[in-house]
Amino acid sequence: MLEARAKVSNLRVSPRKARLVADMIRGKRVIEARDILQFTLKRSAEPLQKLLDSAVANAEWRAREVRRRVDTDEFVIKNIMVDEGRMFYRYQPMPRGRAGRIRHRSSHITLTITE
Repeated sequence: MLEARAKVSNLRVSPRKARLVADMIRGKRVIEARDILQFTLKRSAEPLQKLLDSAVANAEWRAREVRRRVDTDEFVIKNIMVDEGRMFYRYQPMPRGRAGRIRHRSSHITLTITE
């Protein structure tokens, strides 16, 4: 059984917002996931679509190495994990001379597809 992975690190999207899109495509076939991501109006949809294309290309490369023919549209998204990445801290002036901390969150996303 052929399996391929792709990973993106330090994507400047909050993990909570990226999980909303990741949950929509989890367990779907690749062709269905592409359609969903193409018409999703969330900022994390485009990087996830590129990540899916990268995983498909990795699967095609693996199949070529073992001299097999595969239909990558029939692959299924086995696992997609969205983890917290590095956080950037900025400070903003607040009332009474204080400084409020602004946290810019990032994500690490790992995608696995299988036959």
